[in-house]
Amino acid sequence: MFTRILLVCLSLSLYSSGSSLSCIWMDHKFRQHSKNSLDLIETMAHNSTNTTEHAEVNFPNDLYSQASKASAEDKLSFTVHILEEMAALFEEDHSNASWEESTVDHFLILVTQQADGLHSCITSHGHKKKNKKLHMYFKRLSRHVLEQMGHSAESWELIRKQMKTHLTRADQLVSSLLTN
Repeated sequence: MFTRILLVCLSLSLYSSGSSLSCIWMDHKFRQHSKNSLDLIETMAHNSTNTTEHAEVNFPNDLYSQASKASAEDKLSFTVHILEEMAALFEEDHSNASWEESTVDHFLILVTQQADGLHSCITSHGHKKKNKKLHMYFKRLSRHVLEQMGHSAESWELIRKQMKTHLTRADQLVSSLLTN
């Protein structure tokens, strides 16, 4: 009888430790990484007024709305996808941006750590299909903002503002899963 109780307790603890809602990384590291990445992107701000209207890409509010109604695991997958796309975008030529290279490097490290940490919280670890609309949105940012504007400081400021909004919304999405 005692071994059965022990087995049940052990199985329950293993089940809950695999749950995305009790992920140690999320509970202990996510908030700090999120705050640090938001602080870094804020320090990258550039007071530029030379932006062009045709280069703007609408923020994908509808995708965040859908994600907010999804399961915990799907919310995490969506957030990981955002962070991975963001990191890829910042790997592009940002030599004309007014940012210090070390700040961008530190930002990329934090965003990658966030993506990896959140990915470790996803229990299925299967190859979930990426959100095609989200991927196309980031592709449009690359082509319609960065490339059309010659990777200028102004284009990177538009990107920085969009990424700050993404970080804020992703923080809200993941924070909705945290219990404390």
